[in-house]
Amino acid sequence: MRIKEVFTKSSGVLIIAELSANHKGSLDLAFKTIRAMKRAGADAVKVQTYTPDTLTMNSRNRHFRIKGGTLWDGRTLYDLYKEAMTPWDWHPKLKKCAEENGLEFFSSPFDPTAVSFLSKLGVPAYKIASFEITDLPLIKLTASKGRPVLISTGIASAAEIADAVAACRAAGNRSVALLKCTSAYPAPVSEANLLTMGDMASRFRCRVGVSDHTGGLSVPAAAAALGARIVEKHFILDRSLGGPDAAFSMEPDEFSVMARAAREACEARGKVSYTLSAKTRKNRAFARSLFVVKGVRKGETATPENVRSIRPGFGLAPKFLPAVLGRKFNRSVKAGTPLQKRFLSA
Repeated sequence: MRIKEVFTKSSGVLIIAELSANHKGSLDLAFKTIRAMKRAGADAVKVQTYTPDTLTMNSRNRHFRIKGGTLWDGRTLYDLYKEAMTPWDWHPKLKKCAEENGLEFFSSPFDPTAVSFLSKLGVPAYKIASFEITDLPLIKLTASKGRPVLISTGIASAAEIADAVAACRAAGNRSVALLKCTSAYPAPVSEANLLTMGDMASRFRCRVGVSDHTGGLSVPAAAAALGARIVEKHFILDRSLGGPDAAFSMEPDEFSVMARAAREACEARGKVSYTLSAKTRKNRAFARSLFVVKGVRKGETATPENVRSIRPGFGLAPKFLPAVLGRKFNRSVKAGTPLQKRFLSA
């Protein structure tokens, strides 16, 4: 599936593999990871476009030290982002690698210079990260580039989501998707609150999806079953490589199972229908129906001993049993014969 098809097709789920910091500062590892993403079933690869200086400032005072029970407690924001960044001069090479492998390549910009850079690179979409959802000037600038905008909602109130969507529409961009996200790393499944997706879809008139930081595949599969058009997960070749995002990233085999489960869940949603398929209609032969289970002669009465509801389904429907009992047979009938109305006197 392609990114634009999220907005033009009525079904299907886009599977995004997030590279984030899992390149470990090695361009060769990044290439290997992108090729593995394709084999694992991804449709697109996403990176993040920032430098430590475009995202924060180099300060060690308490405001810039990470705390609160995260994986990165004690580090400064600047040091973390310096380790995790994807060098900008890699972007054209990563895009080429992705496209050669049949993947779309796009990114999250974190400041106006990143928006300009990615626009010149020709990315097919932009992602607004959860912690940037309140930066309305950045969102409006990004949306003005005329490409789809995917917005993670991890830290946002309903009012802030409304403001972000409005900023996109004010820029003339209607291709907006909201991703339900729990901004905890890793995130507890119990905090996924996936039913919020349906409310977002109706409240904000947007496509919806999930940006998931749990450790397994349950949340993506459930999200797809509930109508997610996008599933985003962090991807790593091997968690033993370590790094800032390793703990909540999926290895190739896990990602492959997740992608298949999400697609199957999306397909299983189908449509509201009470029409039986040809195969189901054929299998109705195994349903219960009324049979003559003990041979009867003409003039005998239908009783629970000679007429019963059993499988298969070639006789009268079981609902007719009360009306059948007590009536006379107008002919002799062998045991094992499906009961028909014409066997009984009026």
